[in-house]
Amino acid sequence: MTFLQGVLADREKWSAVGECAIEKTMAVLGTKSAMLILREAYYGTTRFDDFARRVGITKAATSARLAELVELGLLTRRPYQEPGQRSREEYVLTQAGIDFMPVIWAMFEWGRQHLPGHNRLRLTHLGCGAEASVEIRCAEGHPVSPDELGMRLIKPR
Repeated sequence: MTFLQGVLADREKWSAVGECAIEKTMAVLGTKSAMLILREAYYGTTRFDDFARRVGITKAATSARLAELVELGLLTRRPYQEPGQRSREEYVLTQAGIDFMPVIWAMFEWGRQHLPGHNRLRLTHLGCGAEASVEIRCAEGHPVSPDELGMRLIKPR
């Protein structure tokens, strides 16, 4: 449970509708195909046809999702040209796209732990080979468990 603090503690006096970062994120990234395109980008996919094939969606849907992710600033287009071919564009992660990565991997971890299936894939630390996980830490570097997590409203500057 996340504990609401200060003015947020009285749920009858405020509403998160239209103000919540989760709501806003879901409004722009809440499609299965957008999440799977980002997953593929994290696996190193950059080419349009590869996104369409690996995500299993039509070229029209791939085009629409990639355009949305570029517009949102999670991916950017970069020109490339293979010898003897016309110039094309590939899609690469921006810093915003990289910053979104823990969200995708948290979903991966949750699904691996709580949904049926083989679930043999694991996130690992390339440096030492140990399993890696997504966790919440405070600005001081302390791990934060769900019963220690709070939400407060900060004053605008």
